Amino acid sequence: MTLLTVLDYASVLIFAVTGALVASRAQLDLVGFAFVACLTAVGGGTIRDLLLDRNPIFWIANPTYLAVGAGAALVIFFTAHLLESRMRALIWLDSFALAIAVAAGAGVALSLDQSGVIVILMGMITGCMGGLMRDVVVGEVPLVLKQGELYVTAAFAGAAVTVAATYVTEAATALLVGAAVTWTLRAGSLHFGWHLPVYKSMPPKS
Repeated sequence: MTLLTVLDYASVLIFAVTGALVASRAQLDLVGFAFVACLTAVGGGTIRDLLLDRNPIFWIANPTYLAVGAGAALVIFFTAHLLESRMRALIWLDSFALAIAVAAGAGVALSLDQSGVIVILMGMITGCMGGLMRDVVVGEVPLVLKQGELYVTAAFAGAAVTVAATYVTEAATALLVGAAVTWTLRAGSLHFGWHLPVYKSMPPKS
């Protein structure tokens, strides 16, 4: 099993768990759990593959990814109530999923010999779009758009570091370094409050 396959499976599993946790907060039925979990799990990778004209799309080529997502939804359906804080678990699991998915997306683009700009964009899309779909579908404020938090910025930095690292080390190591950078920035934002300045409109002149 290649590193890219491992990254894809890991991001699918963890994103599926976050989707199921969101479904639990929305009090959906089991089918709703499976739908939101699988949408979250494969959403970013699907957009990535469509944009890269990668045929067939990864989960169509290997439906086991959907089975992993549905299995995660089933487990969370019966165990979510055991968590002391589902929102806290969701946020931290999402941070791991983001880091892994950014590396997976960047890795796929690298394997197709795409330019550095495209590698960065594919890493960001793979990392961010599944969670965005998840939150929009259930009517929650997307974690991607939480004011001041490092999310898209973390994805961009991780993907950019991945591209830079390919010039000094092998691709597999570059992907792991990029994932570490993504998670470090996202975790720092959550734990220490790291953030970028946000826009504030000036008060009207009297």
